[in-house]
Amino acid sequence: MANETPQVMTIAGTDSSGGAGMSADLKTFFAQHVYGANVVVSVTAQNTFGVQQVQMLTPNMVTQQLTSVGSDLKISAFKTGMLGDAITVHTVAAAIEKHDFGDYILDPVMIAKGGARLLTEQAIDAVISDLLPLATLVTPNLPEAEVLAHSQIKTHEDVADVAKRIQELGAKNVLLKGGHGNEKNVYDYVLLENGEHFWMKSQRVDTVRTHGTGDTISAAITAQLALGKTLKNAIITAKAYVDATIRDGIYVGHGHGPLNHSAPVRSINQPEVLDDL
Repeated sequence: MANETPQVMTIAGTDSSGGAGMSADLKTFFAQHVYGANVVVSVTAQNTFGVQQVQMLTPNMVTQQLTSVGSDLKISAFKTGMLGDAITVHTVAAAIEKHDFGDYILDPVMIAKGGARLLTEQAIDAVISDLLPLATLVTPNLPEAEVLAHSQIKTHEDVADVAKRIQELGAKNVLLKGGHGNEKNVYDYVLLENGEHFWMKSQRVDTVRTHGTGDTISAAITAQLALGKTLKNAIITAKAYVDATIRDGIYVGHGHGPLNHSAPVRSINQPEVLDDL
């Protein structure tokens, strides 16, 4: 009977206000009906206005947490979020190669909603060299994608080109999130390893309560893969869920507020899947 429950893992930092990072991941795992383990790489003093302080854990402590989880739990999918610095990226990459944690969703968290830098320049290089080749899926937003691909995004054609460049860096599959765009609708682009590509179109919600959206969609994809969904279906299901958490918002804090992770997914939340724009 041991380890029959679907189990997933997040490797990320904390958020003392509970809206993003590991807090968002664990809430999402619970909402998706999977068991979530958590490996802490950093502790942040943070609220809806921004990140006030970051304290990284030692590489030895990060390694020991991963070893402890790997020696007991049966993790079938996992994700990484904020990793902070290059030594942590190297440490996590080494553990991923040592343990079989299943499908890997890489959320390359670089900048917080309030503008705080969460990944050093050296760590960005380490993410590209050490983690991209290991990932099942990478989920950058538009600014993160520009950094990874060293290229600006101004048009939908640029989005597709940048996704291809990121894939050429070693990522098998790419979800390029369009939430940072300024159009009436949000357009997320997916490029799969087999060459298939599609857009997900959803209506933009006029709200500042979007803290933790990147964490939430990557965690939801992780959960859906653990439940046996194909990657394409996992991405579409996760997109519908994160849209629900934004649309049925809650009122917490005075800045960029958190999502409603208990929001039900309704037909209105389903993204429109398009082959081309």
